[in-house]
Amino acid sequence: MERYTIIKEVGDGTFGSVWRAINKESGEVVAIKKMKKKYYSWEECINLREVKSLRRMNHPNIVKLKEVIRENDMLFFVFEYMECNLYQLMKNRGKPFSETEVRNWCFQIFQALSHMHQRGYFHRDLKPENLLVTKELIKIADFGLAREISSEPPYTEYVSTRWYRAPEVLLQATVYNAAVDMWAMGAIIAELFSLRPLFPGSSEADELYKICSILGTPNQRTWAEGLQLAASIGFQFPQCESIHLSEVIPSASQDAINLISWLCSWDPRRRPTAVEVLQHPFFQPCFYVPPSLRFKSPGYASTPPSVGAKGAADQKSARRYSMGTVPAPNGRPTVNYSYLSNNAPVRAAGAQRKLELDHQPLEANHKVTKANAMNQSWSRPAAVRSNGNYLVKDQSPRASDLAEKLSQLSMGPNRVSGLGPDRFTDLKARSHGNAIKRPLPVGSRAWHGPADAFRRPYEMPGDRALLPRKLVS
Repeated sequence: MERYTIIKEVGDGTFGSVWRAINKESGEVVAIKKMKKKYYSWEECINLREVKSLRRMNHPNIVKLKEVIRENDMLFFVFEYMECNLYQLMKNRGKPFSETEVRNWCFQIFQALSHMHQRGYFHRDLKPENLLVTKELIKIADFGLAREISSEPPYTEYVSTRWYRAPEVLLQATVYNAAVDMWAMGAIIAELFSLRPLFPGSSEADELYKICSILGTPNQRTWAEGLQLAASIGFQFPQCESIHLSEVIPSASQDAINLISWLCSWDPRRRPTAVEVLQHPFFQPCFYVPPSLRFKSPGYASTPPSVGAKGAADQKSARRYSMGTVPAPNGRPTVNYSYLSNNAPVRAAGAQRKLELDHQPLEANHKVTKANAMNQSWSRPAAVRSNGNYLVKDQSPRASDLAEKLSQLSMGPNRVSGLGPDRFTDLKARSHGNAIKRPLPVGSRAWHGPADAFRRPYEMPGDRALLPRKLVS
């Protein structure tokens, strides 16, 4: 650790403290996470979930783990440095973010989630504090609770801060999947629009009450498995009707409301995947199709992602840019993980061992030609609308390829061609200025059924900065 100069502590979480530091050799600013627990073997360190998951993922919107150091039984993670987290931005914000800002951030996050889920991991602890921001770039961080999708149940009950915890986890389900990340993102998007948490429960029971007061009480049609989970732990849902999300988030567009409603579905099987979310109309302004490939092929080559003011400037001059070099259609970056041997020189008192993660560059000699661009595969999972939500009808076998392409697309003012009425039925009407409104059912806020402890009206949460944010299991 003597190669780093600690500047100051910038965070303190459940598993460790985070410091801002400078690499004495390169002058690079980094973030160092010191784990609270002691580790007595190197094998124990490299088998941690955070290390294993980050070693498998290399994406521009996932924070990069540069180095792992074990010194005197203390474990340190060296990450790339980001200026702040999304919670800090919201806390200090005087006015709500614009829909363009929300869209740009969420587009990057869902690209990272698509990459993560396709590689067999889900995060389980998505919240504003774990989304790091530097200017217009946002990255997912803190993979301490990440889990492999294929891992054996039962899973732990403790995942994520309560306000972003999916209802199946609140009801102590022992089996759940990447849909918990989708629920958390629905709550985060709503919070970005209003600067207030959507479901600020003070306990697990109160959290479920907050959810019911907006989504309405689940029933056999909307979530039969949830009723069984509640019965198994002796919990009775409060009886209330749903309210339209536009009443809670008046600044959000109809597309944004529809997306949040889809993500915050009671039934985890009805929530979209990250790949499907990227195809939602809310994100159509983020896609750019090179003019040379429009209307000529079912697929198109990708361009590097760009956001914000710089992205807008890039988009205006995009017609003058050549396609350049891109990886093969199904190519993935090669990762080389080099370890120091047991005979490596000792840098400080006590044995210090490192794991340096160097990612090799993508293949540089592969160039896009008209022939191979025309042959790129592009498939979309079929979907239908029901009660204002998009429900998956069938999962395309090419979802993995689709995720790879979506994760590399750039943003531009042009919508993707090929999204016809077979995918989103209201796009045609919207293009003629007659957007079809499909509001969620709006009901009375009155209670039904006998009086119980939950019989109280829904109240809008107060100022975000005044709400306590504690990690409560």
